Amino acid sequence: MFDELSQKFDGIFRKLRGRGVLTEDNVQEGLREVRRALLEADVNFKVVKDFITQVEARALGRDVLAGLHPGQQVVKVVYEEMVRLLGESHRSLATAPSPPTVVMVSGLQGSGKTTFCGKLARRFLAKGRRVLLVAADVQRPAAIDQLETVGRSVGAEVYARRNQDAVTICRDGVEEAKRRDFDLVILDTAGRLHIDDTLMGELGTIQSLVTPHETLLVLDGLTGQDAVQVARTFSERLAVTGVVLTKMDGDARGGAAVSVAHVTGVPIKFVGTGEKPEALEDFHPDRMAARILGMGDVLTLVERVEAAVDAEEALRMAERLRKEQFTLEDFLGQIEQMKRMGPLEDMLKMLPGVGGKLKGLSLDDRALARVQAMIQSMTPEERRNPSVLNGSRRRRVALGSGTTVQELNQLLKQFRDMQKMMRMLKGRRGLGRVPMPF
Repeated sequence: MFDELSQKFDGIFRKLRGRGVLTEDNVQEGLREVRRALLEADVNFKVVKDFITQVEARALGRDVLAGLHPGQQVVKVVYEEMVRLLGESHRSLATAPSPPTVVMVSGLQGSGKTTFCGKLARRFLAKGRRVLLVAADVQRPAAIDQLETVGRSVGAEVYARRNQDAVTICRDGVEEAKRRDFDLVILDTAGRLHIDDTLMGELGTIQSLVTPHETLLVLDGLTGQDAVQVARTFSERLAVTGVVLTKMDGDARGGAAVSVAHVTGVPIKFVGTGEKPEALEDFHPDRMAARILGMGDVLTLVERVEAAVDAEEALRMAERLRKEQFTLEDFLGQIEQMKRMGPLEDMLKMLPGVGGKLKGLSLDDRALARVQAMIQSMTPEERRNPSVLNGSRRRRVALGSGTTVQELNQLLKQFRDMQKMMRMLKGRRGLGRVPMPF
């Protein structure tokens, strides 16, 4: 997400910070590079013009140019204006004074509406809420079947009626939720390959009939300027309260994210960062601005760790490390926790100063899967006591995991090295104070 844009900003900022004294010409040159980087990232040209005008007015001020660290101050100005551009502050999902909260999900066909419905349902189910998914897309073949599959995968109930129109389905679905005390109702409405009067008329009728607390517009982040145009048209004809950007894990440019909130005045509320049910993030303008500018996003990283790591398990693991009882079985548990946090490369990019240094570096998450397969191919005794792994056992483990004996030998060596390091840390009284998931 934002890889190309972040790399360009990193280069621009290094030049600015590298100058002891800044002149107006230096700043103007830097802003021309910023403008070019934003346009190449497919940011709306009017948005770029407004952004550069605001940054220029502040960056050329006397306080900045005559300051102790003018380069750093220009970077600060760019960051603050980027936050403004992205919506200034996080807008959480609205909730009803008394349940159920009704969320209407709209967007064009193929934007990822149904997948988002499942992700949103999973998020509330994890908090112990009762969620009802309403299959209101009666236009697309197999749309109802798809929502039912998504519902089963996250554990949410689906309200579906195959012989009724979408408006009636939404009305009856909300009534069903009220009758059965659901906390959240998510209406998965129909999309089209393009915006037309039939689509907008149906959505308008549903909105006026059920009066949802949130009307979310799902946009495909890969479509760039097309996503911005769709957002503008929807917001003009429908009371859209929030935007969801999907497929952002595959968008190296990020122009849609930078443009949508400013062009429409509608806040971005969620960002889809992958296909898995848990790959959904709240949109925080300040954190996203920091990511775009290559400053990392430690808060989101901490939230991912907290969501994936069981605190009691982490404390138990720290105690086992302290007592030198850490086994390959424990190591397997650590790998599974790491995988729940998402791709390793994505996590490292959230650390300040790391993202730009990953270019060209191979971070293959499949390596973790191979390690996992090797440990899972061992017997409980072998996991607890790897010293019993003689030649024939090692060949059996390698064959069962689809790896080689050499890979297994390397894993065992790394595990022994880690145990030695833990003993050294224990000797220095540094172990067990801060339990980590890996």
